Amino acid sequence: MVSKRRTKKKRGGRKTPSRWRWLWRLLAVSVVVGALALLVLDAVVYQKFSGKKWSLPSYVYGRALELYQGQAISREQLQWELGNLGYRRVPAAKEPGQFSVSSSRVELFSRGFEFWDGTEPARLMRVSFGGDRVSALSDSHGSELTLARLEPMVIGGIYPAHKEDRELVQLAQLPPYLADGLVAVEDQGFYSHHGLSFRGVARAMVANLKEGRFSQGGSTLTQQLVKNFYLNQRRTLTRKVQEALMAVLLEVHFSKQEILETYINEVYLGQAGDRAVHGFGLASRHYFQRPIEDLELHQIALLVGMVKGASYYNPWRQPERALQRRNLVLKLMAEQGVIDAPQAQRASQKPLGVVPAQNGKGGRWQYPAFLDLVKRRLREHYDESDLQTEGLRIFTHFDPQVQRKLESRVASRIENLEKGYRIEAGKLQGAAVIVRIGSGEVVAMAGDRQAGYAGFNRALDARRQIGSTVKPAVYLAALEQPSRYTLASLIDDAPISVDGAKGDVWEPRNFGRESHGPVPLYQALGQSYNQAAARLGMELGVDTVVDTLHRLGYEEPLSALPSLTLGAVAMSPVEVAQLYHSIAANGFYTPLRAIDSVFTATNTPLKHYPFESEQRFDPKAMHLLHYAMQVVLREGTGKSAYRRLPESLVLAGKTGTTNDQRDSWFAGFSGNYLSVVWLGRDDNGKTPLTGGTGALQLWTDIMATLDNRSMVFNQPEGVSYHWVEPYTGLLSSEGCEGARYLPFIDGSAPQQQSNCRPATFDGVIDWFKGKFGW
Repeated sequence: MVSKRRTKKKRGGRKTPSRWRWLWRLLAVSVVVGALALLVLDAVVYQKFSGKKWSLPSYVYGRALELYQGQAISREQLQWELGNLGYRRVPAAKEPGQFSVSSSRVELFSRGFEFWDGTEPARLMRVSFGGDRVSALSDSHGSELTLARLEPMVIGGIYPAHKEDRELVQLAQLPPYLADGLVAVEDQGFYSHHGLSFRGVARAMVANLKEGRFSQGGSTLTQQLVKNFYLNQRRTLTRKVQEALMAVLLEVHFSKQEILETYINEVYLGQAGDRAVHGFGLASRHYFQRPIEDLELHQIALLVGMVKGASYYNPWRQPERALQRRNLVLKLMAEQGVIDAPQAQRASQKPLGVVPAQNGKGGRWQYPAFLDLVKRRLREHYDESDLQTEGLRIFTHFDPQVQRKLESRVASRIENLEKGYRIEAGKLQGAAVIVRIGSGEVVAMAGDRQAGYAGFNRALDARRQIGSTVKPAVYLAALEQPSRYTLASLIDDAPISVDGAKGDVWEPRNFGRESHGPVPLYQALGQSYNQAAARLGMELGVDTVVDTLHRLGYEEPLSALPSLTLGAVAMSPVEVAQLYHSIAANGFYTPLRAIDSVFTATNTPLKHYPFESEQRFDPKAMHLLHYAMQVVLREGTGKSAYRRLPESLVLAGKTGTTNDQRDSWFAGFSGNYLSVVWLGRDDNGKTPLTGGTGALQLWTDIMATLDNRSMVFNQPEGVSYHWVEPYTGLLSSEGCEGARYLPFIDGSAPQQQSNCRPATFDGVIDWFKGKFGW
């Protein structure tokens, strides 16, 4: 019996070590798994923080404002541009980003900018005005400055798919009190703890136990950064433990300065439409329309206060709440010794200082039509992912001063036309493109009657019949054949019918349903006679007209149908602008350019969009065409323009009207600007407008605001001028009734002399001969 009991006791003793071994093994596995998990977590923390932290949007800049003596800019225009750049008007400019104004002078302290060709320094300068031009430019010592450049305006961006927007800043860029104020309000023990604040955790635990849920986190700045940078916003115990571990790991690997700088660039501070505003750098521009370096104490305190809840303390929607929070921040900053009590008192007496809500974009993202053009050009050379994430700097030819004028004229003229012609309000739409002649730089664009509209871009996508706007191409094709056609050639403006391939008959008619018989070629274009143009086009061959349009710059296929000679082809305003730029540039084709250059976020050049030019037409034929297109504005369908434009200004252009007046066009140019205007209805409905009563009026409004030079109209070699009797085509003499002084390509002038005897008559040639002294 004793032996059996001992045996049982012995067996029972062997079971206890077995259980302990199992527990030790479980503990060992847990330690190993935990260590591996911690290593993985550590790798995640380190790799993301030490690598590329954010997907940075690309920013699109307009042209830089160049100041020089003689520049056409008024004091009011300079003030407007400085305001949109975030400069502050003060009694005396003493710091970068400030300007003052007197009766004839603007004194400004520029901020400086890193341009593609060098750094423009920040400096104090004085700009004096004589009328609407710069009369003198000098530095703070009174020494003359040849040229000064202001930083370009940011006009848009290309954003990551998650719509986060930020402007990265370094600690060295921050204004005084911002970093210390943030620490004083959000994490007073930031520089002493190692990622966790046990006092804060204890306080949060008490609050959470009282409420029975996770209502407070007791988070340090480091924990807040981990939460925003690595984790989601869910409040669970597992996530809090993970957050704490990651905060400690972050503090192990990185300095307090690195952590604080990242926090300042990461924190969410508001919403700009569908884009999230992250970081103090962008928030400064969003709320105050100025770079972060220029912030004042009361503005710094507002942004610091908004860290607690950007929506809850939104200064536009909740100004009283935001004001209370800002003043509390100022009080805390004074208590923590960041500022003194008098500073806090003075700052708390100031208003919030935010820009008006409707301008809260800070001058950015107001020009969607032009930005649309830029994006399309960029996508020809860059992947969308690069545009959205690499923080590219894209410099364009956009001129905000020209755009400002364009937008105001589009809105007012369309409204006036609706009222004057009893068009249903809101039904008439419009688009316009302004190009700098020679360089082909697109400087302004309107894609809608409403400024800043970000929907359908009619300047690029409204492909409408161009009507008589096509006629210069028809007449150019003729003038390239001087042995057959000259400006004095008589074209029969009689009814014409053309049999179609399917048994149909094309019978174009003049707008007024009146025929004019044989008319000189220049007059046929000037008065936009349809029958004459159709007859000329058929004589030339429609294939010839197609070739001319392609050489002018139209890149899409064209059907060689008779109706093409009267504009039965759909084009967008920017495509028409491409054609007319080749005409305005004296036959040189230059692809229209919106972008000048692209740089990386660190200012390394990636691509330059150079000026390209190809001579596609003989200057002699172009000279003749320019004469006829001046007739359009002096005597023809566009002559109402000179009621509001100076008689001395030499302009050329062409009206365009389509069937049932569904489309109203005008394309015309001075010596330095080409403007193309389209008006119509989105539903392609009828309107009471012709090219002359509609688009021409808006075109005139636009051109009247620009600093135009007369178009260059120098007599080229190989062209001679002769007096001609228009309705016989015979040579005439100065002083003969109705005689015109017309240019001819050498060898093409009439040989037979009329029987007129010179006298003194007032003829229609006076506008031309008087201008050039011939």
